[in-house]
Amino acid sequence: MQEEIKLMKGNEAIAHAAIRYGTDGYFGYPITPQSEIMETLMAEQPWETTGMTVLQAESEVAAINMVYGGAGSGRRVMTSSSSPGISLKLEGISYIAGAELPCLIINVMRGGPGLGTIQPSQADYFQTVKGGGHGDYRLITLAPYSVQEMADFVALGFDLAFKYSNPAMILADGIIGQMMEKVVLPPFRPRKTEAEIIAESPWAVQGKLKGRKVNVITSLELDPVAMEQNNLRFQAKYRKIEETEVRYEEYNCSDAEYLLIAFGSSARICQKTVELAREEGIKLGLLRPITLWPFPSSAIAAYAEKANVKGMLSVELNAGQMVEDVRLAVNGKVKVEHFGRLGGMVFTPDEILAALKTKIM
Repeated sequence: MQEEIKLMKGNEAIAHAAIRYGTDGYFGYPITPQSEIMETLMAEQPWETTGMTVLQAESEVAAINMVYGGAGSGRRVMTSSSSPGISLKLEGISYIAGAELPCLIINVMRGGPGLGTIQPSQADYFQTVKGGGHGDYRLITLAPYSVQEMADFVALGFDLAFKYSNPAMILADGIIGQMMEKVVLPPFRPRKTEAEIIAESPWAVQGKLKGRKVNVITSLELDPVAMEQNNLRFQAKYRKIEETEVRYEEYNCSDAEYLLIAFGSSARICQKTVELAREEGIKLGLLRPITLWPFPSSAIAAYAEKANVKGMLSVELNAGQMVEDVRLAVNGKVKVEHFGRLGGMVFTPDEILAALKTKIM
C-alpha cells in the first residue's frame, strides 16, 4: 500500500506508523495523555492484518518486562506511557540498556511531580537524557514537534535502536500527543521473517538452532572486572552515537544576535516568537534539538563563538532542565538563561519575547 494522508492526533500517528513499520509487538498500559496509542492499536486490530501483537499488560512494570522479552528474541517491540508510568518502567529500561537490546519507548509527558496533572509538560528531560534508572547508560532520544514527526520517528527510532543495539525513546509532550494535524503515513513494510530475524540479530534468543550455540541475554555480571569492560564497551558505543547521530534544526539563525533553544511544542511556540521579534527589529533565531541525546552541543557552542551572538534563552515547559546542557555547551562564552512554565501551564509567544528582553537583552 502507498503513502496515505490523514488528519489525526499525534498519538494516533504513532500507532498507525508502528503498524506500517512492521512492528512485532506493543505492550502498554493506559495513562493520560497517551492512551490513544494503545486505543488506536486495539481499534485497528493489526493482529488480523500484519500479525502484530497488541497487549494491555497488568501494569507498567509488566509491560516493560514484556518488551525486554520480545527485544531479547530479536523482535521489533515497543511500549508507551506518560511521565509517572515511565518512572515505573525505569528499572526495566536500565535492564534492557544493560543487556544491549533494541526497542522503542514513547513518553508523552504530563505535568508533575507525582501524579501531577494531565496537561502537557517537558519536565522529564532529566529523567530521559541523564539516564533515569540506575547505572551509566543512555537512551537515544528523539523530540518530535509535529504530528508528522510523531509518525516519522517511529521508523527512525527503531532503526537507530537496531543500529546500535540500544533502546530509543520518542520524548513528546501532551500538546504533540493530543493535537491534530495532517500527516503523511508511510507505506507498509512487511514484518521480518524468522530467517531474517536470525540473520539480522545473531545474538537473539531463538531456542536451540542447529550449528549455533545457545544465546544467553542478561545485564548481570558478578565479576567486577568483566562488568567494567562491559561498561567501557557501552561508553565507546555512546561516543560513536554522539559523533554520528546528532540532529537539530535552525530557524533564522544565520544573522541572529540572540538565540532561543527549544524542543517539541516549545519550539513551535518559539517560531512565532522569532517572527514577533523580527517585526520589532530584534535579530532572533531558534535552534531546535531533534535529538535530545545525543545533544547538539557542538552546534550550540559554534554559535557562542560568533561575535554577533549576545545571548541564548532556553525555553522549556519545566523549571529549567535542558538549560544545563545549553550552558555546558556554551561554557560561559555568552549569557544563557531559562524561561518556562510549570505543572501543565503553557507559555505564549509574547511571554517568551518579554522573557528574552528581561533576562537576556
